[in-house]
Amino acid sequence: MSPLVLSAWSAVSPYGVGSVPFSEGINAGRSAVGTLDRTAYPGPFDRGGLVPDFTAAEYVGRKGTRTMDRVTAIAVTAVGRLLASCDAGPALRPEQTALVLGTGSGSVQSIMDFTRDSLAGERPYHVDPARFPNTVMNRAAGQSAIWHGIKGPNTTVAGGWLTGLLALSYAVRLHRGGHCARVLCGAAEEYSTQRAWLEWHGRTAEERSAPLGEGSAVFLLETPEDAHAAGRAPLARILTTRFRAYGEQGEARAALAACVRDALGTTGVAAEDVRLVAPLGAGGELAALEEAGVTDALGATAPRWIRCRPLLGDTSAASTSLQLAAVLAAAGESGLAPGEAALVTGVERDGTVGCALLSGA
Repeated sequence: MSPLVLSAWSAVSPYGVGSVPFSEGINAGRSAVGTLDRTAYPGPFDRGGLVPDFTAAEYVGRKGTRTMDRVTAIAVTAVGRLLASCDAGPALRPEQTALVLGTGSGSVQSIMDFTRDSLAGERPYHVDPARFPNTVMNRAAGQSAIWHGIKGPNTTVAGGWLTGLLALSYAVRLHRGGHCARVLCGAAEEYSTQRAWLEWHGRTAEERSAPLGEGSAVFLLETPEDAHAAGRAPLARILTTRFRAYGEQGEARAALAACVRDALGTTGVAAEDVRLVAPLGAGGELAALEEAGVTDALGATAPRWIRCRPLLGDTSAASTSLQLAAVLAAAGESGLAPGEAALVTGVERDGTVGCALLSGA
């Protein structure tokens, strides 16, 4: 069991910038997916969940952001909002603060644009060198740390839809190993025409009807003692994370059920204490298998289900982090109550399942 609690969080989502619009949108069950501007986004999708009116210049500042790509700006903004909500407390001890940020492939747009320029230009080396850093996967994590003065371990995690849960698991282990006193942990994803085309070609005909989304959610993980000393009320305790692999798609149900049962059994949480469940809900058979697996593990209980994907679109690498944010939004300002538990789950189409179990602190 982890000794860490979630004591603060921030979100940048299709509802807007900040945890307040996110909480309001999730609790109202309001869809943030809208019609895309086909001039700006001429890809295969005509609908999507984009952060409204978001630019790096507007939310990060004009100085030093000329070449900052969208996913980096989203991540820097989310981390900045989190630090601001904590009165920048974690940044006052920067060497003891780690940052673990999940991503898909970094910025697909930056990678493709840079590669195209090297092929289409008069000379392969006639590219803008200032844009090269955007092509590496750890750009968002590194820039977030530099921008906000975080000097502890800096890690980028990539794992498809389960990225947010994998980042959370890594963050807990980083603290357990004594490498930091607290961790900022989350994930970020951007919408771009390039990402849209990659998603389109990687989907089945049935899956192509689901719109894409973007956003980021970042959390402060620290010990309860540090949270109380800083005047922050713990919102939830991280009990455990669990992951398994499956072969054929039909085996995903049993694999996820085993994950959840293992999480419950290891922590001693009763199935009837799980009041909130936030599934990935990847669509089609995978979504049905996921919900069936959770139901198999929890039995005849009646938790509240928080389904983010229909509201935000497919946010890819940011999905499970936004699901975790949705749990905290549903729990309210005081967080999960004592004796109350919450479950975040995901089934990845490439053959992995995972879950995170939280409880009232």
